[in-house]
Amino acid sequence: MEETNRQRKIAALLQKDLVDVLQRAAQEGMKGVIISVSKVSVTADLGVAKVYLSVFPSEKRDEIIEGVKSNTPLIRHEMAKRTKNQLRRMPDLMFFGDDSLDYIEDIDRSLKGEDVDPIKNPEILPRRQKR
Repeated sequence: MEETNRQRKIAALLQKDLVDVLQRAAQEGMKGVIISVSKVSVTADLGVAKVYLSVFPSEKRDEIIEGVKSNTPLIRHEMAKRTKNQLRRMPDLMFFGDDSLDYIEDIDRSLKGEDVDPIKNPEILPRRQKR
């Protein structure tokens, strides 16, 4: 089902405010970590917002996503204060890690030839199972 204009507007509003909240928290507690909100999608009933976070350096992604998930009530409260004039009810926030940067980096490394060549070394390819 296609997103409505209202869903897109609310997602953009949440994304803008979440960036401020999360980057302020990262500056205070975690030096050398960059958190960006890559995408926010809101359900049709405006009850749930799925938030995709991109974390640099990517080695700390799982740790930071778990920390954000554990602080979801505080983040939701801060967001409710910021959006009280625009939204009647703050959607529930669900946080997910966005690994698209790692995927792009793997493709780039393969295109540059820095990866192992499966033609020269077919042992790295997974074996097909016969049925």
